[in-house]
Amino acid sequence: MRGPVESVRFPPRPSEGESRAAIVQFCRLLHQKGFLSANDGNVSVRLGGGRILVTPTGVAKAFIAPEDLIVVDEEGRKVAGARSATSELPMHLEVLRRRPDVEAVVHAHPPTSIALSLVRSPRLNDVLPEVILSLGRIEVVPYARPGTEALARSLAGRIERSDALILERHGTIAAGRSVADAYFLTERLEHAAEVLWRAHALGRPLPLPEAEARALLSAHEHPDG
Repeated sequence: MRGPVESVRFPPRPSEGESRAAIVQFCRLLHQKGFLSANDGNVSVRLGGGRILVTPTGVAKAFIAPEDLIVVDEEGRKVAGARSATSELPMHLEVLRRRPDVEAVVHAHPPTSIALSLVRSPRLNDVLPEVILSLGRIEVVPYARPGTEALARSLAGRIERSDALILERHGTIAAGRSVADAYFLTERLEHAAEVLWRAHALGRPLPLPEAEARALLSAHEHPDG
């Protein structure tokens, strides 16, 4: 996880127009990459002043437009927009409440990440050094019904220590300092899932030496140390 917010210097927050354009750009990219289909997935960005910009429900991300996006407050009440906010809004609000260092949240449905979550006890960690350095440990959040407060609550104790999680039977959630940051965490997680899936298809993945895995994890947790 990133360092405490008080120790981080953030670049200036993008304008609302820039945030709308970024959400649209990365929603379309998520669709192009096959990380979601049809109306799946959702993205949110802090606007400042207690406002959050979020994708609407029922709109295909391949065709979403800046004016389709919804503004809500920190309690999820709609402030502006013609449509209703995504049904996954509680999950986004939970992440933003628990991670003051985060500016954007991306929830996608990458197929290989979901497939790995359906298999009991696959080896996901201590295998790929680049994944440990960039993501730390890959964690699967136990199943909770999509769109519910139960799913939002299931992130507690997990999203604080990890920027990207796999949601069992559902997808992924990534928290970043920009929409691009959260998107690339999603892409990295799905790429790792692809490699691990192929390794499991061939046999039993060999772990890194324990000391090396510990050293890599320490480097992830203390990047300046």
